[in-house]
Amino acid sequence: MTAEGRTIVLAGGTSATGRAITRALVDAGARVIATGRSESGLAAVRDAGAEAVVADATSLDDMTRLAGALDAVDGVFPLVGGWRGGGGLGGQSDDDFAALMPALEAVRATSRAFDELLQASGAGRFVIVSSTAVARPLAGGANYAAVKAASEAWARAVAHGFAKSARDAETPLRAASVVFRAKALDADALATAITGLWDADAAELNDRVIDL
Repeated sequence: MTAEGRTIVLAGGTSATGRAITRALVDAGARVIATGRSESGLAAVRDAGAEAVVADATSLDDMTRLAGALDAVDGVFPLVGGWRGGGGLGGQSDDDFAALMPALEAVRATSRAFDELLQASGAGRFVIVSSTAVARPLAGGANYAAVKAASEAWARAVAHGFAKSARDAETPLRAASVVFRAKALDADALATAITGLWDADAAELNDRVIDL
């Protein structure tokens, strides 16, 4: 299996990381659909080769509408992120925590909206980008580490759902939920890792945490 011919959704994919992933997947022969909250924000990712759709990655309604408009989906990657913190534990403000929460909201919304399509695919992949801070949270990044840890827990629950559905249906596991952890995100390294996800069987990938 390869990424060629796959349909892949990058939810909130307007960042430099989203553009790097788009270019790598398009070069590999995939169809990429990138979402963003504004038409202007989607211009660069469209130039990188993606089909651009105005939609909010944190909205279950928006993601469900997008899923309903697609016949098949082989990969979903919520890319909403960002970092706010510092100041020790006392500096972990409610405003900062609220600003980080969309990353978890996007993981929840996309996984729920595309669950059936990913399981119907011959090689569905759900992937989130997390941080090594989960393994060693620091006081000055407690908000950030907590949101990332919750996102990882959700992604692992998605993995359990994939495995249980396959087991109940007595069919081979074909969908995988994967967590990539990075200390400092390298967009090109992430793009290469994502493109290679179809080179391995779902059973080898499901519920894995992979350090970049």
